[in-house]
Amino acid sequence: MTRRFEDARILMYSHDTFGLGHLRRCRAIAHALVEDYSGLQILIISGATIAGAFDYRARVDFVKIPSVIKLRNGEYTSLDRHIELHETLKMRQSIIRSTAETFRPDIFVVDKEPMGLRGEVEDTLAYLKTHGTRLVLGLREIMDAPHLLEEEWKRRDTMRKIEQFYDSDLGLRTAGLLRSAGRARRARCRARPHELRRIPAKKRSPRRTARP
Repeated sequence: MTRRFEDARILMYSHDTFGLGHLRRCRAIAHALVEDYSGLQILIISGATIAGAFDYRARVDFVKIPSVIKLRNGEYTSLDRHIELHETLKMRQSIIRSTAETFRPDIFVVDKEPMGLRGEVEDTLAYLKTHGTRLVLGLREIMDAPHLLEEEWKRRDTMRKIEQFYDSDLGLRTAGLLRSAGRARRARCRARPHELRRIPAKKRSPRRTARP
């Protein structure tokens, strides 16, 4: 079946390793959408340490993944210092994938980091792509210093992966060009948050048994 946007399921990913801006942005968008559409269900995946301290409207909920924090030197570490970073990242990746398999979203919105923290959503993007989920990259109008971001994205082959996986780009503040990574590419969907409704849910594949 083709699910109408008014009845769609939207999964949002927010890595949240520094500050609360990512979660607040996702939460604000989610609240605005469910206020306008009474059938929407939205689930936010967040690494914020206090994700549970926020209030959420009906039909908006969150899944907490183990927290990773960004140090002043730019490196990452597990919030729980007794767990190695690679173990924490493996747990996060597993929870994200399992959540996607169970929730079966019509739309998956990834906030800021195209492949997630250290690539933790790439596996989920590949899985959802084969199941007809609309994949949307949410970017702030102003990101990091263009030259630094361009170097980072070239090193990680990010631009090719964006083209490979994503159906649309969503400007999370105002419509406009993607100003990140210099002028490497224009947004295919220069939408404001409320214009998510213009992104139709693709035809859903029959339910499949989740991987063991």
